[in-house]
Amino acid sequence: MLNELELTGRARTHVVQRDDLKAALQPDTLAAFLAMKADAARAGFDIEIVSAFRDFAAQQRIWDMKFRGERPLYDAQGNVRDHAELGPAELVEAIACWSAVPGASRHHWGTEIDVIDRAAVPQDYRVRLLPQETEPGGVFHPLHCWLDGHMFRYGFYRPYRTYRGGVFPEPWHLSYAPVSLRALESLTPEVFAEALATSSVLGREILLARIDAIYRRYVVNVDAPDGIAPAARA
Repeated sequence: MLNELELTGRARTHVVQRDDLKAALQPDTLAAFLAMKADAARAGFDIEIVSAFRDFAAQQRIWDMKFRGERPLYDAQGNVRDHAELGPAELVEAIACWSAVPGASRHHWGTEIDVIDRAAVPQDYRVRLLPQETEPGGVFHPLHCWLDGHMFRYGFYRPYRTYRGGVFPEPWHLSYAPVSLRALESLTPEVFAEALATSSVLGREILLARIDAIYRRYVVNVDAPDGIAPAARA
């Protein structure tokens, strides 16, 4: 069970650093990933983690840069939105569709991985982590077909598989259900709000004023795991 500091990315006592993977993960998640990676390699895929554990400060850097207009904002189709046309409340919503509010990111838990197939990346190709890359004709479509049939065996699922009115679909984002399901139950609006209130996150006042709505729309509004054996959920 993760404590409140671990849940909100303000501690890293629950993760182990793997320099060979360039990632930190919760130990059970790490073991499951290594098993899945080995099996995928036998099928010709080189699963690489491009994002795993991310602490509060790292998540805040992403959020603040988008709030200031220093990083692009995308719509659901991957088109760039005009930062200048968005008011403060609209800006918060636009960012939250792709990037979690600091303190509420699932990446704080060490159970979440964003993955690509390194073997499929053409020379000079810039990975964007957009849905088009995972769809038919996309560079990572073969990997995602393999994941569709195998990831559940290792306890992984896609929490952002479909659009539910909150976060846009992120097929590359895999979650280790045996730990993440319990973490989500433990991350209450009160825990989230406390982490945010003691921070310097840009737009904090807007976020705190709408904390319950943000929590319902962007934190707990996720897909449930399908096909994961009961033992893997325990």
